[in-house]
Amino acid sequence: MGDHFQTIVDLDAGADEAARLADRAVAWLVAEGIVLAERTGCVLGEPLGHPPGPNWHRAVAEEDADREPSDGLAVEVGRTVFDGGQGEPEAVTCPRCAVTTPLVTGGWEPIDEIWQPFGDAMDEWQRTGSAEVACPACAEPVPLPEWRWADDWFTFAHLGFKFWNWPEFTPEFQSRFSRALGGHRTRLVWGKL
Repeated sequence: MGDHFQTIVDLDAGADEAARLADRAVAWLVAEGIVLAERTGCVLGEPLGHPPGPNWHRAVAEEDADREPSDGLAVEVGRTVFDGGQGEPEAVTCPRCAVTTPLVTGGWEPIDEIWQPFGDAMDEWQRTGSAEVACPACAEPVPLPEWRWADDWFTFAHLGFKFWNWPEFTPEFQSRFSRALGGHRTRLVWGKL
C-alpha cells in the first residue's frame, strides 16, 4: 500500500519570508487543533514533525472523519522541488501556447529528448532559484515554476507543508489554509512512496 502525502505548497512565499510564514501557518494549525505544537518523530524522512491534533478532522471530509491520520506534518522551508514521489509525470503544459507535451511513452518510458531540458532546468533552479525551458511546441522560453505538470506533479517553491498519511483534504480547508498564509496562492501536491 505504501505511504502517501499531501503537500500544501505556498506559491507566493519568497525565500526571505518563508520561515516567518511557516511559523504563522503552524500557529494557525495549532490554534485550530489540526496539529499539535510539540514536535515528535511522526513524519517520514524527517527527524521531527507535528502530530495530528484533536481537531484533525476539520481538514478532511465528514465521510473521512473516522480514518484518523497515522502520521504528522513536516514543514519544508527553503528552495524545494516538491514532487509526487513514485513514478513520473505524464505530461507538461506550456502556459504560453497551452500545448501539452507528453513526457513518457505509452509504456511509461521517459522520452529522454523531452525530459533532458526539464531535468537540466530543475538542477539549475535548485542551485540558483531561476531557470527556463523553451517550449517544444512554440519555442518560447518559460520560467520553470510557470509550467503546469500533469496531476500537479512538480511545484517549485520556498515553502511547503507535507502531511503524511492523512485522509484527503477538503477544498474548504485548503482555502482557509491559504487565508492563514495571507491569501497566498497554494497548490496541493499529492504523492505516494
